[in-house]
Amino acid sequence: MKNIDELLKSVKKIHFIGIGGSGMCPIAEILLSLGYTVSGSDNNDTETFRRIEKDGAKVFLGQVKENIADDVELVIYTNAILAGNEELEYAKANFPTFERAEALGALSRLFTNCIGVCGTHGKTTTSSMITQVLLEAGLDPSAVIGGKLPVIDAYGRYGNSQNFVCESCEFNNTFLHMNPDICVMLNVDEDHLDFFGDLNGIKKAFRKFAELTTRTIIYNGDDENTVDTLKGIEGKKMISIGKNDGNEWVAKNYTSNGGFHSEYDVYHFGEFVAKVELSVPGKHNVLNSLCAFAAAYESGADVESICRGLKAFVGASRRFELLGTYCGVTFADDYAHHPAEIKVTLEAAKNMGYKRVWAVHQPFTFSRTAKHLDSFAEVLSIADKCVISEIMGSREVNTIGIKATDLSSKIDGAVQFDTFEEICDYVCTNAKDGDLVITLGCGDVYKVARMMCKKMKEKEQA
Repeated sequence: MKNIDELLKSVKKIHFIGIGGSGMCPIAEILLSLGYTVSGSDNNDTETFRRIEKDGAKVFLGQVKENIADDVELVIYTNAILAGNEELEYAKANFPTFERAEALGALSRLFTNCIGVCGTHGKTTTSSMITQVLLEAGLDPSAVIGGKLPVIDAYGRYGNSQNFVCESCEFNNTFLHMNPDICVMLNVDEDHLDFFGDLNGIKKAFRKFAELTTRTIIYNGDDENTVDTLKGIEGKKMISIGKNDGNEWVAKNYTSNGGFHSEYDVYHFGEFVAKVELSVPGKHNVLNSLCAFAAAYESGADVESICRGLKAFVGASRRFELLGTYCGVTFADDYAHHPAEIKVTLEAAKNMGYKRVWAVHQPFTFSRTAKHLDSFAEVLSIADKCVISEIMGSREVNTIGIKATDLSSKIDGAVQFDTFEEICDYVCTNAKDGDLVITLGCGDVYKVARMMCKKMKEKEQA
């Protein structure tokens, strides 16, 4: 059977199983724009599902084998599809069928300047920053991002250029299907240990991704694990960024007003280049934006456009996303689900001048919760008030016996509720004027954020 790269050169009709997913929709949009005839199915009637329909795809709600026309030449599916799915089983038996990661890998080889953004933390934010900067510079990028970018109101786009920004996720070695021209490596940390086993396994995966890169590696020179991962790499242009002297690109003189705005100076080989203003909170976004600066510069963007783009960037969806203020209580939502991510998010929140910061956290997977239990307790204690939901097991079965109360009992004053309704009632009853409530997690905790906003808005109107 031909590989997917060969097939994309010859086929015209492609079918997507799970076309409405945030990771699938942008790939379908790009292939539509490249002239392919696209169809697809999904079990959920979502905004992205209807978006791709408006773009010209023929879509089906529900997943049955009849969705796939006889003249389909290639099927792409999401790994979120459960075994035994009728449509997927029929596709595998009758058509060339590939998983989303393989399709994304093939896309990465269609462009001559594919920027693959990897790292344990910060991928979506940095991918979004690079996309917005390249748009500001008139470089018209294509993009596949893990969160919705407000400036394009989508998870991705097709641009009429050879620039392609691609969030490159390490989970299940997804990113090893890619061949980026520029690798942006933000950090290397312990996560997804149910798959990688230990930090050494994670480093090996990131090392392979770096070796798959065709031209340039931009990396965090301040991160010990990243430097160790890349030690001895040959045949690539190596560009280090960081806050410490000795890096090629250095961020200095950081200042913040305690809110969403901060600024710092950019130096290149010791020479002052520009002052960057940011409109997103947190010191961690200095390094994210400096990586974006270097990647855009390597891609031909001018310094003035880079600075304008970074200043205009106000975040991606579920990355310290402000949802509104009702009855004096401000609500925000964030994807943070690892102790390191929660730490920087809550530290940023504590510096923003609110009377109290509430952390509403949904632990994600039993293995991660158990492995980092003490670290989760430590970082969640940064908040003034903490509410813990039940653990979202996702792909796992709880063979460990871990419970959400094992976490909440380690945090002074924390409470634990199993249902979003209980969490909503508790927070809306006890939050006060001047408080910030931020939901944290990569599962569906965003739903309780919307519930709280709705309830407080109704209370305010009444």
